[in-house]
Amino acid sequence: MSAQAAVPGARGRGPRLAGSSWAGGAVGVVVLLAVWSVLSTTVVSTGDGVPTPWAVVAGIFDDGWAFYGPNISQTAGEALTGYLLGNALALALAVLVLVVPLLERVVTQIAVASYCLPIVAVGPILSLVLNGDQPMAAMAGLSVFFTTLVGAMLGLRSADPASLDLVRAYGGGRWQQLIRVRLIAALPSTLAALKIAAPAALLGAVIGEYLGRVDNGLGVSMTIAQQQLDVARTWGIALMSGAVAGVGYGVVGLVARFAAPWARSTTVEGGGS
Repeated sequence: MSAQAAVPGARGRGPRLAGSSWAGGAVGVVVLLAVWSVLSTTVVSTGDGVPTPWAVVAGIFDDGWAFYGPNISQTAGEALTGYLLGNALALALAVLVLVVPLLERVVTQIAVASYCLPIVAVGPILSLVLNGDQPMAAMAGLSVFFTTLVGAMLGLRSADPASLDLVRAYGGGRWQQLIRVRLIAALPSTLAALKIAAPAALLGAVIGEYLGRVDNGLGVSMTIAQQQLDVARTWGIALMSGAVAGVGYGVVGLVARFAAPWARSTTVEGGGS
């Protein structure tokens, strides 16, 4: 008897849940647009602070890819560089803490300090030390470091004790346990942290661009639009920044679905039971 046959109603549950999730997201977007439209024409209709969503979308199409293309490429490149470097450092330190437990307190304190430091305060220091778009990449890496480190450490420690004992019984040491058991057990929580880190990296890069060390980018364009009192363009850049962050989150989520399919099925069955 298959696993799906053993669980009543298991067959077909995944597609229904996936469909309901997409439907719920679509309803949420429609409600958000409706509330935005109503508020922009009634409560906050005085002044130019809140344009209608249709004016923002029209402004985006008027600017076109000639305006948004170079800016998105610049900011996305900075965010991607910081995302890769910050996550690589976080994952390496998580493994190091597992291998050398004495370093846990030091690494944890560094992670908490990096999380508590205001990015706006760190930015000017980084701009004095680094050149070009390196401060933005560094701020993007700083934005993802804590989340990924905590997720990876929790995942590495969530390994099944029985599986660890089995590896030990066959003569495997700490490295064998890490490779054969802990890394696999850490995938769900680590991938979840990496999903959260994707929008955070873009936010760090955009905030870093307010320092003015680059000539283009979403943050630079938003600053210029604010100075020119171009409200529709300011909102349009913010909307495009959210869209780019959503794409990053979705790409990592798609990778997570194929890299750890058992985690998704477990979550679905646990939520439906």
